[in-house]
Amino acid sequence: MENCMSQFILAIDTSTAHGQVAVVESGVTLFEESFSSHRSHNSQLFAPLREALVICNHRPSLIVVGTGPGSYTGVRIGIAAVQGLAWSSRVPVVGLPSVLAPAVSDLPDEFMLCGDARRGMFYAAWVKNGALIEDVEQMDKTSFEARHLTHAEMPWFTFDEKPPLDMANVSTVKPSASILAMIAAKKTTEEIATLAAVLMEPVYLSAPFVTPAKKVV
Repeated sequence: MENCMSQFILAIDTSTAHGQVAVVESGVTLFEESFSSHRSHNSQLFAPLREALVICNHRPSLIVVGTGPGSYTGVRIGIAAVQGLAWSSRVPVVGLPSVLAPAVSDLPDEFMLCGDARRGMFYAAWVKNGALIEDVEQMDKTSFEARHLTHAEMPWFTFDEKPPLDMANVSTVKPSASILAMIAAKKTTEEIATLAAVLMEPVYLSAPFVTPAKKVV
């Protein structure tokens, strides 16, 4: 099967406080800019995005966005941005889990990426050859420690500021938009078409936590 077009691929990841925009062509990163923001990715994203569009002559062949897991608001901002670009340019757009693409210079073929899922829960994503072996799994502390122990032979990464539970042998890294683009570039035209037909949604670890409104006295 034919591989995805090897022209400009524009990629965005805003799943964490470390946002990134990249342009990749034929396996070479032509543009990569990062920005940090805990609550205002919507104001930080568009300057580097404009630069990226200039690099690819405003006509990327494919647009890729990281879908998390991570900041719900951040991921939604990234998805909204690429949907707008896709609508205006008629370019296919696909979502890929951000956990596939830790910013590691020599990324191993197989690894675990983990994180604190809050409220006493944790998650682990098993990645092999640029794909999830299984759905990102949320688990309690005991199960998470057991997972770490039984898969201690493989590299572990986290997008958190520090390893969950201060675990040893877990490297703190950032998500990479350029690696997401390179993963997409290896997919066939048929695989891209299938992904593009799927409604993009953030990778949810659990249902949203909603605080009931207080009664008005």
